[in-house]
Amino acid sequence: MYRPSVFREDRAEVLHDAIRAHPLGTLITAGSSGLIANVIPFSLRVSDSGEVLCGHLARANEQIVALREGTPALIVFQGPQGYVSPSWYPTKREHGKAVPTWNYVIVQARGIPHIIDDPEWLLSQIGELTDAHENGREEPWSVNDAPASFVQTLLKGIVGLEIPVDFLEGKWKVSQNQPEQNRLGVVAGLRNDGNSALADLVMSGTSPR
Repeated sequence: MYRPSVFREDRAEVLHDAIRAHPLGTLITAGSSGLIANVIPFSLRVSDSGEVLCGHLARANEQIVALREGTPALIVFQGPQGYVSPSWYPTKREHGKAVPTWNYVIVQARGIPHIIDDPEWLLSQIGELTDAHENGREEPWSVNDAPASFVQTLLKGIVGLEIPVDFLEGKWKVSQNQPEQNRLGVVAGLRNDGNSALADLVMSGTSPR
């Protein structure tokens, strides 16, 4: 990924938080079936031995062929993003030297995938993913709320995916290369567009510290 130094983000805890906040990753492989991409929600497990991305796919998904081959996988997580109008820059009124751009947060992970057919592993991963997103709801739903026979039937139609992360990098392009007056203009413009998540990042001047 092209990452000018001003936009680089390599702190593990920041990258982990971004993945957990935006867990729907684009899974990309280039195996014997060619280039394939699918989006699936991941759970991230972090331990002293490293990071592991876990998920599941439909058993009929053609990408499973490449995943079973052990071809390297690229997983892309997209955070807040949005168009930046040059009209938001006060400096545009001074000299006119401004063009549109796009601000965004992105995290990329790479690793060798492993397909898992164990139903107990699958049940654990689904429970982990569900609990993470039901936590804090007024009436959180649990996998145990569904009939066990129904869950077991659904488990037969999916396979598990585990990807130990070999490489993790991030890019926070949030107007760090602009003077303060332009950043404040971008913040105002984004808030006016209803993009408060990206506006907050621009306001901070970088990724969360």
